[in-house]
Amino acid sequence: MTTPLPDLLRKTDLERTAAYKRNLDFYNGEQWPRQRNRRRDATKLTFNYARAVIRKLTAYTMQGRSVNVEPADDTPAASAAAAAAEQAIEAIHSANHADRLDYDTETDTAVLGDGAYKVTWDQLAARVRITAPDVQGLFAWPETHDLTSFTRVCHRYRLADGPKPVEVAEDWTAELFDIYHDGQLTSSLPNPYGFVPFVIFPNESQPKRWYGLSDIEEIREPCDALNREVTRIDRILAVSGAPITVLENVQQAEDIRAEPGAVWEIPEGAKAYLLDLLSGGGVQLHMSYVDLLRNTLQDLAETPRTAFGDTDRDLSGVALQIQLQPLLQKVERKRLIRTAAYIRRTEMALALLAQFGGQDHTTAGQLVVNWEPATPGDRTQAIANEATMLTSGIAARRTAIARLGEVDDVDKELSLIDADAATALERKPAASNNQRPTA
Repeated sequence: MTTPLPDLLRKTDLERTAAYKRNLDFYNGEQWPRQRNRRRDATKLTFNYARAVIRKLTAYTMQGRSVNVEPADDTPAASAAAAAAEQAIEAIHSANHADRLDYDTETDTAVLGDGAYKVTWDQLAARVRITAPDVQGLFAWPETHDLTSFTRVCHRYRLADGPKPVEVAEDWTAELFDIYHDGQLTSSLPNPYGFVPFVIFPNESQPKRWYGLSDIEEIREPCDALNREVTRIDRILAVSGAPITVLENVQQAEDIRAEPGAVWEIPEGAKAYLLDLLSGGGVQLHMSYVDLLRNTLQDLAETPRTAFGDTDRDLSGVALQIQLQPLLQKVERKRLIRTAAYIRRTEMALALLAQFGGQDHTTAGQLVVNWEPATPGDRTQAIANEATMLTSGIAARRTAIARLGEVDDVDKELSLIDADAATALERKPAASNNQRPTA
């Protein structure tokens, strides 16, 4: 007997959805254990390194990307078809504000562990619509031998309809599209697209699982330890600012306060002094532990201190790349996953545009995703290196221009360079003839 969809969703992926909520709460600053029937302790400090690290990783990962089409061959017709396809893709991205959508989705993916896109056809606007559904409401059934493809996806969300929100569940397969309202099947239609219109991808892959791993999981424990230790230091300093009075051999005391002009009367043989919690370098031990925790956190997050702009000397070029190598490796892993997701999303968008919009660009060429370098390069040094190889005769001009990477048409650039050189040669004799002879 087939389990009804509402009952199935209540029992599916409980571990995954619980991890989503736990990681989201941590990202939002809920990093101390909750205590029942007790007021929140205001002295518990939260240094939200998790949010800072994820924002930094997102900025480096999304440092410029574009979806391009490589022509099927070298003919002018193939180049024109690829250019038309790129224009169509750019129009789709512009209409859906893809840059902002992708940046926000990348942050969600890093926090929760998974990201998703939904690609549909908007009949009223007559265009492709790309959205980023909340993965907390997605339930997916992957193919047996390919965990990146899904035979069925259910999207559950709440819809404001009147005074009481309605829980909607869309159940998609390649053949059918069912809609449930508050657990009741209200519509069952053939899938108008012929494919499941969802792209679901992990933040970082986990073996034998279709869902991914949040960036928060690796740094949760050092973040907790850092909060506890900084809170401990804060309490020590607070007590030291209002020092504790210690009385020895005193049976009873009144109005003993450490303040300017205070006069204490104590019996003979008694002793009074202020407890100095800062003596003996105790606080420095705590500070050393804080530094250790911070270094551990940055190691696990693969985000060196240099990524936050903190360097002990001026760095550029190779030296900067070496210091940022852990971060660059993490960004590269993420980009590999995002590249596959962007290509699949674009394939869906072009398929819908061909099916409903009358523009068929599905055979224009191969889709590729180009990323800008995650860190700024040393432009001056790169030019100097290419110039040295040119003068040494171990590189061609075409190769040097291509490696510098800022020219789309190398042949056109070479023609302009040659024209400028010819013009300079023509002007040089005229300038020489106009010079006055010197005595």
